[in-house]
Amino acid sequence: MVYNGAINPLEQLIKTYSNMLLKIAFTYVKNTADAEDIVQDVFVKVFEKNPDFTSEEHRKAWLIRSTINKAKNYLSSSIFRKNVPLDEELSYLPKEESSVLGAVMNLPAKYRLVIHLYYYEGYSAEEIALTLGKRSSTIRTQLQRGRALLKQELKGEW
Repeated sequence: MVYNGAINPLEQLIKTYSNMLLKIAFTYVKNTADAEDIVQDVFVKVFEKNPDFTSEEHRKAWLIRSTINKAKNYLSSSIFRKNVPLDEELSYLPKEESSVLGAVMNLPAKYRLVIHLYYYEGYSAEEIALTLGKRSSTIRTQLQRGRALLKQELKGEW
């Protein structure tokens, strides 16, 4: 919607962050439809609560943290079930991207998230640490271990 020549702030927020949040939710639930539901719930929460942020980085961190929390809650709920195998979800990607993303998706959650934020979203280890509330040394260790697991899993393919 356009109000007096300006885009609705919620619409702008959705345009700016929805793609990134979908990718983050997908790293947890491994299903596009469920990831979309999670992100929609996050935006509804923003609309209902209308939190006041001190900066754009604070807003972004809050959205990421909310998405992660919603995804974790979804995984621990009785609603969670496997609907579509991961291979079908990734079939639209070229073979190389599909195998790498598939390997990333097979990582344990703590490595999968930091690998995604670092390589796919372009965050530094320090930014990831701030967003997740962990020490940067922990994030660097998780990145190192995640890379080692990826290297091991992709060894035969590359």
